[in-house]
Amino acid sequence: MNIDTSVLSNVNGGGSSGMPARQSEELRESFMTLLITQLENQDPLNPMENSEMTSQLAQINTVSGIEELNDTLSGITQQMNASQMLQASGLIGNAVLVPGNQVKVNIDEDGKSFATPFGIELDKPADNVEITVTSKAGEVVYTNNVEGVGAGVESFSWSGLNNDGGAVAEGSYNVSYKATDAEGEELESETLNYAQVQGVTPAESGDEVRLDLGAIYGQVTLDQVKQIL
Repeated sequence: MNIDTSVLSNVNGGGSSGMPARQSEELRESFMTLLITQLENQDPLNPMENSEMTSQLAQINTVSGIEELNDTLSGITQQMNASQMLQASGLIGNAVLVPGNQVKVNIDEDGKSFATPFGIELDKPADNVEITVTSKAGEVVYTNNVEGVGAGVESFSWSGLNNDGGAVAEGSYNVSYKATDAEGEELESETLNYAQVQGVTPAESGDEVRLDLGAIYGQVTLDQVKQIL
């Protein structure tokens, strides 16, 4: 009499993370019942070999081990999510640089214009970075060249004035870059824009904690925050 271990093999092959605890307990009880019955009814002249019994016991132990491992990993994941939530909550109300190319120009009560910061992320140092700000219609309103920009994240500020010193209209603009090395070769770069963290969305199954940046910028993950201003 041999125990049919196909169920255990399926559990081993497919993982036990989706198996209810009650079903798993019933499986173990059934296995032990079958094993005892097999021992009681085996042929005395041809008893079960130790290696065969060990193999069958190993299968049920593997199932139990996988379940315990899954429980441990689940606990670690919950702790990591809680830690991320705590870290993310500390950013509420702070300004950050995240991937994006928008710049917003405002006019204060004295009629003075000012713009939100913006930034660039470079894999390699740039000998020169050409900054271009355009209106939504594509009209160039401001340009500037910055020399010697290091690798990593660099933030820039703009007064909201065009190159002639006149104030641009209040509203949203786009910023773009052309970064080049000492030989004039263009470098890859990522454009970053300013946003303010307004809230935090807890992690769901298979997802990450997300920062709420409002209706315009939407939500981002913590690793998308390139700089805290």
